[in-house]
Amino acid sequence: MPTKKKSRKAEDLDSEDELEREILGEEDQEEGKEVSDKLIKTELTELPGIGPKTEAKLREAGYPTIVSIAVATPTELSAVADLGVATAQKLIIAARQKAEFNFKPANLLYKLRQNIGKITTCSQNLDNLLGGGIEAQAITEVFGEFRTGKTQIAHQLAVCVQQPPEKGGLNGSAIYIDSEGTFRPERIVQMSTALGLDPDKILENIQVARVYNSDHQMFITDKAQEMIVEKNVKLIVVDSVTSHFRAEYMGRENLPTRQGKLNRHLHTLQRIADIYSCVVFLTNQAMADPAAIFGDPTRSVGGHILAHVPQTRVYLKKSKDIRRVAKLIDSPSLPEGECIFTISEVGIRDP
Repeated sequence: MPTKKKSRKAEDLDSEDELEREILGEEDQEEGKEVSDKLIKTELTELPGIGPKTEAKLREAGYPTIVSIAVATPTELSAVADLGVATAQKLIIAARQKAEFNFKPANLLYKLRQNIGKITTCSQNLDNLLGGGIEAQAITEVFGEFRTGKTQIAHQLAVCVQQPPEKGGLNGSAIYIDSEGTFRPERIVQMSTALGLDPDKILENIQVARVYNSDHQMFITDKAQEMIVEKNVKLIVVDSVTSHFRAEYMGRENLPTRQGKLNRHLHTLQRIADIYSCVVFLTNQAMADPAAIFGDPTRSVGGHILAHVPQTRVYLKKSKDIRRVAKLIDSPSLPEGECIFTISEVGIRDP
């Protein structure tokens, strides 16, 4: 393979235009990755008005990076850091300038998207349906009845993310937020052993949090940002995303409160996916639509709020014996379709 020409380091680039010219002139996107990594690792104290105490408050509240501040709102930043709204606004503007948030040509975005990481599901059929695997910088939701494979896919991804890119991984670790008590380390051992991986190392690189209510779930999600850079997290699983919201806010009178909290939670997860270029994988419960007269009455829990946020949505159904059907029902870039995969002792596989 011919050696690609090495361009200047991202640290030497003086402007967004210069950065774009560098990236557009390369076959790969290494320089773009360097700039992203640099922003994530930049100390918050480099922003005007942030001292050690304010930095500690911001990190504790889930704003550990320049980009996380750049995408915040003045009201929320003011509340968590004990700042005036006007001061928080100035801080956000400074962060956006440093992160060079601006318009970008579509051809640059196209080239950057060619390098977005994906995690294999270990089923070629399912990977093909999803355009090569579960995509980073996006939220993927799977929903379906019990025993359709939602949690099994989540476990499989927690193993596969730790493999190198040439084997369908992202060389990263995983965070598993468990709202239903379904995470099983012994299942991870089975799946990793089947792939010839060291189960102890695989388990060591999965950080698990059992959450007991919706507030706890949202708190853990905020806290997760503190370890993403330190532990090179490339996958965040929430299994399942709506369980506690559904149980705590019953009745039509509580629907606005539930949907408002769920909306904030989902946008926090989307922000994490964008900032840290990781995969966010959500499992979701299903319900029967009583108004459905024809066709399959199964619907995902969460209503329009949850339907609008994830980029990719997959409906799982039972088939014969160990076979399951995955139906892609929503994606901004892929056509609707379906495939068959299996769930066995070794994990997710093709029939």
